[in-house]
Amino acid sequence: MPHFSIVIPLYNKGNHIEETLRSALSQTFPDFEIIIVNDGSTDDGLDRASSISDDRIKIFTTDNKGVSAARNFGISKSQGEIVAFLDADDTWNQNHLSDLHRLSIEFPTCGLFATAYDWRLNGKIVPIGFSGIERNKSGIVNDFFASSLKHRIAWTSAVAVPKKILDDVGNFNENITLGAGEDLDLWIRIAIKYQVAFCNKSSAIHNLGAQNRMSLTDTTTRSFALLDQFSSNEKNNPSLKKFLDLYRAEFALKMKLANDVRSDFYMRQIDFRNLPWRTNVLLKLPLALLKPLYQFKKKLERNGVSVSAYY
Repeated sequence: MPHFSIVIPLYNKGNHIEETLRSALSQTFPDFEIIIVNDGSTDDGLDRASSISDDRIKIFTTDNKGVSAARNFGISKSQGEIVAFLDADDTWNQNHLSDLHRLSIEFPTCGLFATAYDWRLNGKIVPIGFSGIERNKSGIVNDFFASSLKHRIAWTSAVAVPKKILDDVGNFNENITLGAGEDLDLWIRIAIKYQVAFCNKSSAIHNLGAQNRMSLTDTTTRSFALLDQFSSNEKNNPSLKKFLDLYRAEFALKMKLANDVRSDFYMRQIDFRNLPWRTNVLLKLPLALLKPLYQFKKKLERNGVSVSAYY
């Protein structure tokens, strides 16, 4: 039985899957299996993944049901004690599994193990910082939600979860579709109930420029995380409330840009005192002003400049 099961959902990432797989196979910690779930890809991603020969790789093909269903299928086929997740266009440094393994040994009762990560934005590496956590330090996070206000402690391609924890809290919510918060929902469920161990030394790269980002026109077809299932928890947890309000604001802005009436649902749940002033300004702007600002933001990102309305 391997220590880690690495679950990789694959959908039309033919241009990146080989680099992703090679980064996983190059790990200094060798005790793992790789489960690739081909989620009905229509490009050459499956062929490219199949061209890499290693006994630790297992490939399954399913009908296209979305990333949550693909990850859950991978979890169901996994044999490892701990499941690590890796998206098919992200990469790991060689020490990534070693760092996660060390966390699992030092903090065995934790429900989630995570490492720091960097962004790759149009070829440029952008270091990411986390609130209140010293660089290169490892340990149990004092307040997962407060430390995730700027950048999330738990990002999918840099986390691992013991199988027994998933058995307890459940897997990814398949009712949340097209990258609209299915991972966020799971990490919240875990962090509410269990401690989180974190290594603040980057060992993964989030390839922002490579991903097939959803357009504004896609917003109306996506089922977002509602977040209202955490309403009883946030009443007694100010950090969680603030964290949730930031994501409610993000979802509301996306829907406002797409002229989607669901924006009002999230707006009604926000305590606006929890938001940065710039976020409040954007939420109040008319669509005629908001759209040009959004387009300017995308232009900056295409030139390797990262900007955020949320911190």
